[in-house]
Amino acid sequence: MDLIDDTPGNNAHEFTVSELSGAVKRNIEDQFGRVRVRGEIGRVSRPSSGHLYFDLKDDRSVLAAVSWKGQAARLAQRPEEGMEVVATGRMTTFPGQSKYQLIVDEIEPAGMGALMAMLEKRRKALAAEGLFDEARKRPLPFLPRVIGVVTSPSGAVIRDILHRLRDRFPTRVLIWPVAVQGEGCAPQVAAAIHGFNALPEGGAVPRPDLIIVARGGGSLEDLWGFNEEEVVRAAAGSAIPLISQ
Repeated sequence: MDLIDDTPGNNAHEFTVSELSGAVKRNIEDQFGRVRVRGEIGRVSRPSSGHLYFDLKDDRSVLAAVSWKGQAARLAQRPEEGMEVVATGRMTTFPGQSKYQLIVDEIEPAGMGALMAMLEKRRKALAAEGLFDEARKRPLPFLPRVIGVVTSPSGAVIRDILHRLRDRFPTRVLIWPVAVQGEGCAPQVAAAIHGFNALPEGGAVPRPDLIIVARGGGSLEDLWGFNEEEVVRAAAGSAIPLISQ
């Protein structure tokens, strides 16, 4: 009787599931501590937790990605499906689910052409709905008594607006503070436009005769939040005449 077992791998180390999963996790995190990944954004999910989940893909593969709540709030570029980007972050795994993903803390457009193509696609889609029709434009008041300004209260733009108004004619200015960059920009700007419109006539807080949405200076990427669909829809739906600066 042959007592020698020649089966391949018979003497290989026997891992527990947790040991092997932990080893894979350490290896991936050590090898890909900081990476930049170029791809197209696929599925995007923004649950109430504030975390941001999305896919990065090319023609052959899909990589799951996440930005935790604090990271998502600091992103200069808000990810949208179809956008070509370069995402920077670190790789990690979820041993409990045998999955890996990229934890993203920076997103930038993969070239100005990709960003402009997305902007043009959005413009055409909203124009097809009639959001930019001339008939929607409201006449501006000649001498507005109250002006509502949507902008950052600490930026140079608000000082410039107040200075110019003082030089031309006295008026009352209400400032609705918002972030002008990052993930929070678009929802805050849209909420401010809705908020000014919701003020009742003759209320404790005067309802503006005119709204100024003031962006200030910055690159196209920095100010991208003002191009978001929710801002466009809020501006188009404003019953108060609105201009941007």
